[in-house]
Amino acid sequence: MRTSPLLILALLAGCSDKPPQGWTGYAEAELVYIAPPVAGRLTHLAVRSGQAVAAGQALFELDATPELAADAEARARAQSAQAQAQDADKGRRIPELAVTQAQLDQARAAERLANIDLTRQQELLAKGFVAQARVDDAATVLAQARARVMELDAALQVGRLPARDDERDAARALAQAAESGRAQTAWRVEQKRQSAPMPARVQDVFLRPGEWVGAGQPVLALLPPANRKARFYVPQSAVGGLKLDAAVNLHCDGCGAAIPARISFIAAGPEYTPPVIYSNQQRDKLVFLVEARPVKAEDAEKLHPGQPLDVTQ
Repeated sequence: MRTSPLLILALLAGCSDKPPQGWTGYAEAELVYIAPPVAGRLTHLAVRSGQAVAAGQALFELDATPELAADAEARARAQSAQAQAQDADKGRRIPELAVTQAQLDQARAAERLANIDLTRQQELLAKGFVAQARVDDAATVLAQARARVMELDAALQVGRLPARDDERDAARALAQAAESGRAQTAWRVEQKRQSAPMPARVQDVFLRPGEWVGAGQPVLALLPPANRKARFYVPQSAVGGLKLDAAVNLHCDGCGAAIPARISFIAAGPEYTPPVIYSNQQRDKLVFLVEARPVKAEDAEKLHPGQPLDVTQ
């Protein structure tokens, strides 16, 4: 039995993998450039192009010798300032107070002897055995002894007191300034080691170990799954029916089943020809740029920047 040519064409059309009629476009990526905020020589590169990295995974490291030295100096200054601030809150040391206390005890003993001597001289004066000058001398010695006791007692009380309020405030301010300097140097040391801010794939590496890296100069570029998208062009007659977050399907060679995506951007203004032309029928047509992002991260990994795509609703 002879098969009809029309039937053969119908069967071939039904078995075709070509997606339904839609719009053409291409895959694009929004790269994340990883750059250190401080300059230095690149000493270690922990990843290579095309490698998948997890969030927090080490990417590269710069020479931190100057920063480590500065950090050690800042740490020592901070410890010194903190110790001075703590010392300002304390009185004199116990051994120093013990010396003053011993001198005070000695002065009190001398005061007692001077008081006894004055009493004795007054009794002798009353009996006529000594002159008034002897009593005056004894009274002077007693007054000096009492003054010495008062002096040492005040010194002992002052020795137990902390520094004056202004001095203590100044010491605390110096300690805080030293801690701030320490935090700055510690931050610079930390910035010499950069890690991945999110799960991604290393798209490109720009520098190699041994090269100098300027502050803010990218060392490598990451491509997170969420930053892969489709860009396609919709004729003005169809763009009015599209809305943000609307569902579309992406088709690409070798991608297998259609990739579900949602529209994330619709251009406000038209273009007369797309930057990349995949179909002669699109020439000289008024089109609008539309972007869509895959719903699932694993599907986004199938899109490669520059890859041609077909988009259907």
